[in-house]
Amino acid sequence: MSETELYDIKGGSSLNSTMLNAIVRAFNLSLELGRMLGSYIRRKRNRMLCPIK
Repeated sequence: MSETELYDIKGGSSLNSTMLNAIVRAFNLSLELGRMLGSYIRRKRNRMLCPIK
């Protein structure tokens, strides 16, 4: 193959597994934080918080 043909070779993916794993983890973290915040608001509204000692 000539040098110009080597420059024209396309390969690989722009979204690799490491990046996809990081995106999924960030999404799961945001869901978990939302659940925690929602539970806190509900417990605070119903006055069901445990006292801090």
